[in-house]
Amino acid sequence: MSLTLYHCSHARSLRPLWCLEEMELEFELINLPFPPRVFAKEYKEINPLGTIPFLTDGETRMSESTGICHYLTQRYGPTPLDVAVDHAEYGAFLNWLYFSDATLTFPQTLVLRYTQLEPEERRLPQAAEDYGAWFSGRLRHVETALETRDYLVADRFTIADIAIGYALHLADRLPPIRDRLGSQARGYLDRLRSRPAFERALEKQKT
Repeated sequence: MSLTLYHCSHARSLRPLWCLEEMELEFELINLPFPPRVFAKEYKEINPLGTIPFLTDGETRMSESTGICHYLTQRYGPTPLDVAVDHAEYGAFLNWLYFSDATLTFPQTLVLRYTQLEPEERRLPQAAEDYGAWFSGRLRHVETALETRDYLVADRFTIADIAIGYALHLADRLPPIRDRLGSQARGYLDRLRSRPAFERALEKQKT
């Protein structure tokens, strides 16, 4: 088996795990405690960054969740999860992929850090509130895009939906920003969570 994914429950590695399930690829899943750099120190011998996810595929090593999804569709396609370079919405497709982490997930990680992960004395409610507001502002772009369509690009489910859908899934698990999801984002997230591949991904991760 060539593909191995290192994963933590509900972490960004859920993106490639979900993609692997959608594509019905064979892979080995290694579940780790979060954060692995603290609770599975030997993991840094595999991924010196100590971050999740980490994918190995032969000599290939990757640590960026959305990049892994893109790699899988290119390396193991063709698949309807991808959007061809000559498609009219190819640029929008790429933009959503990059937007998912650089713009949506980034402020969420700071909310998570300063409300849950830091020791009580180091938590910063004001920072969490500020970055929660940042997330809300960027989320409006998603809400607007979904007013006239069920999926983000190409009139079908793609890895752009996996990338953005995970960010919404994470937001829904963070009490300080859970209520910031509007009606369009909430309905979209419900549709994505009902997909059999997403349900299988959740079953395979440790709770």
